[in-house]
Amino acid sequence: MRRIKLVVSYDGSNYCGWQIQPNAPTIEAELDKAIKQLTKEEIHVIGASRTDARVHGLGNVAVFDTESTIPGERFSYALNRYLPEDIQVQKSEEVDKDFHPRHCDTIKTYEYTIMNTEFMQPKKRNYSWHVPAKLDIAQMQKAANYLIGEHDFKSFASVHTQAETTIRTIYDIKVIAKEETEEKYKGEIIIRVTGNGFLYNMVRIIAGTLVGVGKGRYKADYVMEMLDKKDRTKAGETAPPQGLTLIKIEY
Repeated sequence: MRRIKLVVSYDGSNYCGWQIQPNAPTIEAELDKAIKQLTKEEIHVIGASRTDARVHGLGNVAVFDTESTIPGERFSYALNRYLPEDIQVQKSEEVDKDFHPRHCDTIKTYEYTIMNTEFMQPKKRNYSWHVPAKLDIAQMQKAANYLIGEHDFKSFASVHTQAETTIRTIYDIKVIAKEETEEKYKGEIIIRVTGNGFLYNMVRIIAGTLVGVGKGRYKADYVMEMLDKKDRTKAGETAPPQGLTLIKIEY
């Protein structure tokens, strides 16, 4: 038995998230189906991050065990023949049998995209949050800086989170306004967050909170009080899912 690691990218617009659900299209279900078509084995992949409905991925990681003799690096080419166009394996390789994508130390990077324009650009509707109000980028970055480091992020997690601990470490947050001279990026704001792991809805709540700061609803330093309160009702709104993309997972 061999263990194969996949780096998977996907447009989550038409899926109910990563994890298999009854009678619902998911990324995991499509990967399982493609592997079965290729190897004729009943296989279930193990994913590193269970992204939500309509959330996208550029570099999610999954593993599966197989008796197939296909070289590890060739699985990407073979599986993409069976996968839909909105899910594609970017890289595949054989790894140690004890490698588990969720039980290793990782660095995860997410990006949340905001369209800060008067009217929404239709091409961006499935990949960003339309926020027409004027946003103060400098204040958003100032607020983001308070979140860097190890903190209890209970205020920034869904009340439905099942994590054993709500303590996480954020290594960096950048609030980036794309170059306005390039028409295709005009009004686009990216919140890039890198950390050792994230709670359920954590990045979306961070994005919603920073937008609240950008609108002047909260002072930047109020973020410290949000952390101290450890109360979900003290932080900002949960930003909609379609603006979120899992960029990469590093081991």
